[in-house]
Amino acid sequence: MSKYEQEVEFNLSESGVHPILLSDLLSDNPNNIDQLLATDLNYPYVNGIPELRENIAALYDGATINNILVTTGAIEANYNTIHTLLNTGDEIVIMLPNYMQIWGIAKNFDFKLKTFHLREENGWKPDLDELNEIVTRNTKLIAVCNPNNPTGYILTENEMKAIIDIAEQARAWILTDEVYCGAERLTDKQTPSFFGRYDRLVAVGSMSKAYGLPGLRIGWVIAPVDTIDQIWARHEYTTISATMLSNKLAAIALSPKVRPRIIQRTRNYIRKGYPILKQWMDDHENTFSVVPPQAAAIAFVRYHLDINSTEFAERLRKEKSVFIVPGDHFGMDKFFRISFGLPPDYLTSGLNRIHDLIMEIKR
Repeated sequence: MSKYEQEVEFNLSESGVHPILLSDLLSDNPNNIDQLLATDLNYPYVNGIPELRENIAALYDGATINNILVTTGAIEANYNTIHTLLNTGDEIVIMLPNYMQIWGIAKNFDFKLKTFHLREENGWKPDLDELNEIVTRNTKLIAVCNPNNPTGYILTENEMKAIIDIAEQARAWILTDEVYCGAERLTDKQTPSFFGRYDRLVAVGSMSKAYGLPGLRIGWVIAPVDTIDQIWARHEYTTISATMLSNKLAAIALSPKVRPRIIQRTRNYIRKGYPILKQWMDDHENTFSVVPPQAAAIAFVRYHLDINSTEFAERLRKEKSVFIVPGDHFGMDKFFRISFGLPPDYLTSGLNRIHDLIMEIKR
């Protein structure tokens, strides 16, 4: 994505909604602009300015600012959490399909890697029997993503409890990627966090996906205080801190007045974009099948064409200047991940170009 997303006319690979303008973010209070202009461009609190940590803590039952560490994106949160909790050779269990960063870290640092799966034939429900079978006393961490990237599946309360019960039997940590909380398509009820349900748990959030603010590069970790202190120590070695301006802008975005407006904007993009994608797929009879995502601005689509997913994505990029994510990235050929949380004209134009390639392949 980093190589090509800025070079195509239609980027349908992005996993969040269309980014918000700075002017829109600051529109509620004109005084915000003057306050930002008066900002001393120094280091902020390296664990996150208090106002931001207070606004993040308010999103989680029972949390305080001492449970929060602000990071440079969720990607740093994941990286430093893994390096805090695991050592070379430790056993890690990862949900698949998933955002593949943790899988990559496990490969790069020689962890013993096991996987359990969301099953397409069951509407992307997790295979909890498989999870129970592979978790052992040697399992140090179970990594899940809820709502899920790329399927948009939301775990039920019973499924969350089952995952916790399995982890508790092994005294394993749970690392839960919750960056799509707030990006629900079918309900205005926010996806509940795992935080507060288990003592060996780390949850990760971000301004990128549910808030349309990826350029701030603000993420966070929420965990027991002693664990936060250990992750913070590694944070000092990787980034020291996110920027002062990003901290302040994120604090504004998560304030009680502004956050509901941004979340509604996100849901509007998702709820208006999915019908466009669905109609487009329906117009290509017998070409696509999809389990409708419950959340997120992406769909994980199975296609019925005689072409490998990476080859399909490469041809789209080179011949049509459209960018999608091949299923091979998730270890699942004959799928692609596609964005739909985009302006309707942009989305439709990109889909039309994919149609052109499909017709060429079929011919």
